[in-house]
Order: sequence, then C-alpha cells, then structure tokens
Amino acid sequence: METNKVLHFVPSEAPPSGMSKNGYFFQEMEQREVEQEEGSEGREEGQDSPIACGDDIHLYDNQISPGPDADDSGCVLLNTSRKYVKLMNFEEEVRAHRDLDGFLARASILLDETAASLDDVLKRMLHHVGQDSHVSEPGCNFEEVMSLLFTDAGAQEVNDKSQSFVFFDDVHLLSETIQGVTATATGIQYQQSWLCILCNVKHLQRRHVCISRLERPQNWGENCCEVRYVILILAPLKMKSTKTAMELGRTFATLFSDISFRQKLLETKTQEEFKEALVFQRHQLTATNQQPTALGKEETDPRSHKPLQCKDFFKAGRGIYEDFCRRLPHYPSDFTDGIVGSNKTLLKYMTTAIFLYIAILLPAIAFGSLNDESTRGEIDVRKTIIGQSIGGVIYSLFAGSPLVIPLTTAPLAIFISVIRGICDDYNLDFPAFYACIGLWNCLFLILGGIFNVSLLMKLFKRSTEEVIALFISIAFVVDAVKGTIKIFHLYYPPVPLANSSVENFTQGGDLLGGNRSETAAALAIDVIPESLVQCTRERPVLCLLLMLGTLWMGYTLYQFKRSPFLHAKVREVMSDCALPISVLLFSFIGSYLFSDIELPVFKVHDRPVFKVAPFERLSAMNVLSAMGLGFLLALLIFIDQNIVVSLTNAPENRLLKGTAYHWDLMLSGLINILMSVLGLPWMHAAFPHSTLHVRQLAFVEQRVEGGHLYETIVQVKETRLTSLTANIFIGVSVLLLPLPLQWIPKPVLYGLFLYIALTSIDGNQMCDRMALLLKEQTSYPPTHYIRKVPQRKIHYFTFLQMMQLLVLCTFGMYPIPYMKMIFPLLMIMLIPIRNNVLPHIIEAKYLDIMDAQHM
Repeated sequence: METNKVLHFVPSEAPPSGMSKNGYFFQEMEQREVEQEEGSEGREEGQDSPIACGDDIHLYDNQISPGPDADDSGCVLLNTSRKYVKLMNFEEEVRAHRDLDGFLARASILLDETAASLDDVLKRMLHHVGQDSHVSEPGCNFEEVMSLLFTDAGAQEVNDKSQSFVFFDDVHLLSETIQGVTATATGIQYQQSWLCILCNVKHLQRRHVCISRLERPQNWGENCCEVRYVILILAPLKMKSTKTAMELGRTFATLFSDISFRQKLLETKTQEEFKEALVFQRHQLTATNQQPTALGKEETDPRSHKPLQCKDFFKAGRGIYEDFCRRLPHYPSDFTDGIVGSNKTLLKYMTTAIFLYIAILLPAIAFGSLNDESTRGEIDVRKTIIGQSIGGVIYSLFAGSPLVIPLTTAPLAIFISVIRGICDDYNLDFPAFYACIGLWNCLFLILGGIFNVSLLMKLFKRSTEEVIALFISIAFVVDAVKGTIKIFHLYYPPVPLANSSVENFTQGGDLLGGNRSETAAALAIDVIPESLVQCTRERPVLCLLLMLGTLWMGYTLYQFKRSPFLHAKVREVMSDCALPISVLLFSFIGSYLFSDIELPVFKVHDRPVFKVAPFERLSAMNVLSAMGLGFLLALLIFIDQNIVVSLTNAPENRLLKGTAYHWDLMLSGLINILMSVLGLPWMHAAFPHSTLHVRQLAFVEQRVEGGHLYETIVQVKETRLTSLTANIFIGVSVLLLPLPLQWIPKPVLYGLFLYIALTSIDGNQMCDRMALLLKEQTSYPPTHYIRKVPQRKIHYFTFLQMMQLLVLCTFGMYPIPYMKMIFPLLMIMLIPIRNNVLPHIIEAKYLDIMDAQHM
C-alpha cells in the first residue's frame, strides 16, 4: 500500500503554525490509499472512511469513461474512478500564483447567469470564451468542445415497437470533475455549491478558465443539488506536468473549497470586485502566521483542548487578561462591519434589530408582570423594562460576546418570588434583603471571573448543554400554558357561576389590569347576569385563539424562507420579521377588531423607579443568611451565562472573533450590582434569544444529503449595533406605558413564548433523536450518529437524557418554592452524570460521537 500526503484543514482556535484561514490551519498528514472500487462505494454511501476526522477538506477527482457500444437491450457500461487530489499549497507552489495571475489578466467571468440547465450554462461559458478578444484558437471549434465535456455512451437509437415510441440510451454525464469533500468526525459530505469541470482538448493552443456564478442555486443531480458556481477548465492535451487541466483545476478548486470565500463572492456585484476577492483569498492562503501561538496562550480558554488543572484556577486575572487580548483588536470592527465598505448589510441589521426589540421587550413585559404579582408591586413592568435597557446597553458596549443577549429569565423570576416568600415568613424588608442577596451574588460572580472558574465549562458536553437548553424551552411553554389555564379558570367558569360568590370574579378584574365596569356591576349585585356569564366564556376562547394564532403566524413566516414563493430577498426579510409581524397583527386583532371583549393586560404602577435599598433595616444575621441565597443565585447565573455563551460560540456558527468567558461573567456581576442596589430585576445571558440573534445575522448555504435538506452557516456578522439599537429603543419604550403597550394582550405574550420555544429546538440533537422514536427506520436522516452508533445505543442515550430532563423539570417547576432553590445544584450534578456515570452504561466512543456536531 502506497502512502501519499494529503493536505487538509483541521479546526483550531489559534493555529500553531502554517497558514491561518478562517479558524483553520493547514497541516500535512499521511493518508493511506485504498482500493478505488471499495473506497468509492464506501464514500458514496456515507460510511466510515479512512479519511482522518477533524473538519478535513479534500479535493475529489471524479473520472467517468464510456464502455463499448450498447447492446440490444440498451444497457451501457461506465467506468468510474475516484481519487483524492492534493489541495494546492499557495505558500510553496509557484504555479498556483501564475495560474491565478494568468486568469486575472484574461478574466472570463459570468455573473448572475440565468440559465438553469448544466448544458445551457456550459454553452454560455464556451461562447463567452470564444468571443473573448484575448482568445485566439483558430484550430478549435468550441461547439465540438461541448461534446468532449460529457460522456454520452452509445447515443444509439432504439425502437420499442411494443410501446410505440423511440428513445435514446444516452448516458449524459460529465467526463471529469473536481469537487470538495469535507470529512468530519460526523461523516462525509460533498461541497455541493461549486463544481470544477475539466476538459483536455487536442487542438487548443493554451489553457482557458471560465467561472460562472449562477443567479440561483441549481439542482443537477446527486452531490450537485445546490450548485452556485461552475469553474470550467480547458487545457491542451499535451502539456507540461505542472500545467495540465488537473493542476489548473487544483488551483481554483482550492480557492473555492473555503465556504467563507464563496459567501464573499456572492456579495460581489462587478467583475472587478470578483477579481479582488480572488486576490484577497490568495493572500489569505499565502500569508503565513507571523505570530505563532505562544506556549500556554490558550490555557484559560474553556474551548481549548488543554486538560483542566487545579493550578489554572489560581492564576488570578489571567483569563480576563487573555479575553481582552483576544477581543480588543476586533472592537472597532464590531461597529463597522456591515456598515463601512462595499459589503454592507444594513437591511439585515435593521430586521435583526426589530426582531430583537420585540423578542426582548415582550418577555420583559411578561416577566415584569410575573414579578409584579409575586412581589406585590416592588418590581413591576416599568422597572423591568428600564433595567433591561440599562443592562442591555452596558452589555452591548462592553461584553466580549456581543451577540449574547442579557435578559431577566423565568428561573430568576421564580427565585425572586421565593425571596419574597422568605421576607414574608420572617418579616424582612424585601428591597433591602433583595439587594443584599444580589450583592453577595455579584461578589461570587466577580470572583469567578477573576479566578477563571469558567474553565469548568470544559466538563460540560454538548448533550448536557442541550438538556439544559431544552429545559429552558419547556419553561417557556409551561409559563404560556399556566397563563392560559389561569385565564380559563377565572373567565370560563361552570354554569352554576350565577349562584356562587363573586370572589373569583373580582380576581378576574385584577387580572384585567384594574377596576372594570363589569367588576363593579358584579359587586353591586349578588347574582351575575347571564349576559356576563356568556361574555366571560368568549374571553378565554379569544385568548386561546390569539395565543395559537401568534404562534402559527410567527412560525409560518419563519419557515417562509424555505418556500418557493416571491424573491429570495423578500423571503429572507419576511422570515427575519416573522415575530414582529405576528405580534403586531394579533395585537391589532385582539385590541381593535374584538374591542368589545376585554382581554387580560399587564398592570402599570405610578411609582418611583430608582430607589436605593435601605440596608440599615437588615441585621448582621440577615446579611449572613443572604450569603447562602446569593451563592445559589450566583451558581444559577454562572451555569446559564456560560452555557449560553458556549451555545452562541458553537463551532457550527463559525464565529471568528473569539470568546471572553471570564470577562463576560465578571461583567454580569458588575451589571447586577446596579440592578440590586436600585431594586431592578437581575439579568444574565438568555437562551434562546442569543442563539436566535446569531441565526438572524447568519448567511447560510444549503445542501441536500440523502433527501434531507441541511443548512450550513457560512458567515455571521459579529456586530454590537443590533443589540445596542434594540436595547436603546426598549428604554425609549418606557414612554409608551401604559398605552399603547397595554394594547398587547397577555395571550399574545404567551404566543411569543411558544414561538421562542419552538424555534429554539431547531438544531437540538436531543429533539432530533427523540423524534426517531416515532419514525420508521427507513425515514431516519443520514446523521453521523445514525451511521456510526448502533440504534439501540442511540435510544439508550436518548432515554437517559430524557430522565435527566425529567428530573430538572420536576425540581425546577415543582410548586413547593424552597425545592426550586436547589435547582442550580441539580444542574451541576449533570456534569458527573455525563462524565462518570454514562460511560459505564454506553461506550465512551459512542458518547463522543453523539456529542459531536453534524456540520
């Protein structure tokens, strides 16, 4: 068995040497050559291959040769051979630069080609090459070249008298192509957005290259389902070994193998910009890393592969220092990307800011209303909105992960309600005790940032993060269902309501947000009129329809980008604005079209917003007792904050500017100092708002694999402007209280919760594996764990995850308040369960495969 060196990419946060490009670096490795027939079959079916794992990108040469003439049955024979081709090394191989310079001097580029079929595209490209003034090929007929590009076996006319028709047994396939093959730990995928076609022509005098960018992705068969670029390489039959069509194809195929580069080419509008992008990509591939990774540079990055050691926690301030070194050089670009330069994305920024405004404001109103009820007005909607604006602006300006969205969440609202209950039981001053707990919490968070406690994130696996993320999504659903049940309980009473007391009905008046005429009438008489009984039944039914309508409209528009209707840009805008459109539409329906039916709305108090906590009302023992609660609160915020940052910076999101776990944790502590002292609700990084923010700013590339459509994130605009703008407008929204914000009924808020929960499970592998339990095996998607893990092991692992989720839901949503206090400890317990218990039930290699990402 011969061995040949294959050049491939390996993901790395900080490449130690070689050529750095978009988070990847070049490395040489030994690759064994396998028998062609066995190797090609294995790779076509997506089975395990001898390709090294890692995110390796290989060039794949596919040659198809016709067999002898067809027999009487119309059958033909095709000889197919596949082999790996080395990626062109732009740093060492001089021919790569000469090839590109030659193309730039006589560039043959077609932008936004409208032809749909492969034959029409190639005819346009050959015609463009033939019309080029730089081309002088008197002995070559480009129409004949078209026939050389395909392998038309036989082309024999066959008469089928029994069916009374004539057909041709042409097998119309490209003769020789180069495609990118990405080998990862999760399997093998073809890069389907580009295709390099090679052709050796006898009478050509020199080589020719033509690149065509299609206006729309085209489906040209297996492994070519989303083609956007076609590179046509024509070369004389006899050439120097470094000038063959294969060598020239290697040069351009290496350029197009980078997914980020292909996205940049989509944004070019002229041939000059297209050529500039080619030159810039050559520079990226050529430039060596002038600053090799210093020893220990990544020692405090939770995403590095360095083993966790106890001494790392005693390097005080080291993590924050490295976070600043990693993020500060990119700080100016956080404000200029997409605004300055030719690559402007103002429309995407605007739609994202509108989405964030609605997605942050409405939960703030909902949780503010919940806090208002639990604290009896100490923390209300107005305070929640103002606190969200202040904290959000600070976080947007100074955080190391600007795409992360801070928000007050359901677990924090539950924690606040428990603190209110403790204050009532022990006759404590709530604002002072609340502030004291918050300050202890901030102290622990700041100490955690200084002593690199975020390194514990190395122990969290993907499956553990998904369990916690799914719990948060379920919490949104539970809040929506609880609110709806409460509405039905108050406003959909049984028929004997007319003979019962009016106590429940007066509570309904409170839920409506104030004194209502119906409530006053009910208090004035002992029996509620039958007309009011009928009206109260209309109210909950309308609430249910508004909630489900908001969910349906939002999710339908969210999926609209995958539909064939309208233009691609219009579909993208409709999808980005799905949530604002659905909220505004059903708020209009509920508050205007059904204005005769009063709907439940949140209450607004006219009280001072900023009031410093009276600490003098607490004794020394009260302060010490607040330390324990502060530690539990810090544990909750620590876990949520770091898991959200980890999910936001997941490898599949392709964020390039680095992370800042330690500084972001410390910043959360500093923000919550202000929240605690002023009596505003605490906040931390929120899921799924942060991941949805990333998705809003992402450019995606689609591929088809085994009949299933997958979206791969190509590039994300890492900017601070969207979250900064949204939080500023949220602060301005205080002026809209009580009206028109009170025109947004509570059922619409509950519909928002359902929408957020439903969209957040997109990409959650745990949900995908739970769905397998309801599917027949023939419809299983070709994911990596289906290929590499026995089916029984997959179901075991899913069942164990469901048990962990059930325990979290039991303790996190149980009606006993004090049981919810130990919920953060249960989240920590998931770490030893995954790392120490599960490997004794399922082999560690299978656990690692199922924790990997299908990219």
